[in-house]
Amino acid sequence: MRTSDEDRFREFARGHAVALRRSAYLLCGDWHLADDLVQTMLIKLYNAWPRIGRRHLPVSYARKILLRCWLDERRRPWRWVERRDVEVPEGAEPAADPAAEPAAVHDAAGLRTELFGLLTVLAPRQRAVLVLRYFEALSVEETAAALGCSAGTVKSQASRGLAVLRARLDSAARTRETT
Repeated sequence: MRTSDEDRFREFARGHAVALRRSAYLLCGDWHLADDLVQTMLIKLYNAWPRIGRRHLPVSYARKILLRCWLDERRRPWRWVERRDVEVPEGAEPAADPAAEPAAVHDAAGLRTELFGLLTVLAPRQRAVLVLRYFEALSVEETAAALGCSAGTVKSQASRGLAVLRARLDSAARTRETT
């Protein structure tokens, strides 16, 4: 790779690693796995960097690679036997998110934990659509391009995913009211 391309890649990696790590965490729910996914994505992106050139948007390409890395990781046989606990341990530190402000973290820690717990019950495609649409603020078309599907599929998956989240939030609210 040429020196100029390598410099552009390093600049891109430094500038976008934190945001991509946060996206990976929202997809997988584990900071360590998110780090692994980002590293795998950066390796694949580095190999494709000369082909990407200046005409493509590297962020979109990186998101697509990250999403595919996560889906590949979910398909691995050892993931089938591993059981993850949805509850956050007592000693968990909400400030683990490097992009969050300290004061805001403590106020929203309960809501974040509940929202993340709800995201984990969604099907992988619904979860990916919701993360890309509402956490990454991509348009329907950009999300469809990242997932390799139609805009209608993105809309239907988002609608179904939000319906599941609403139903779960309503049942959780009713449970809190009765106690």
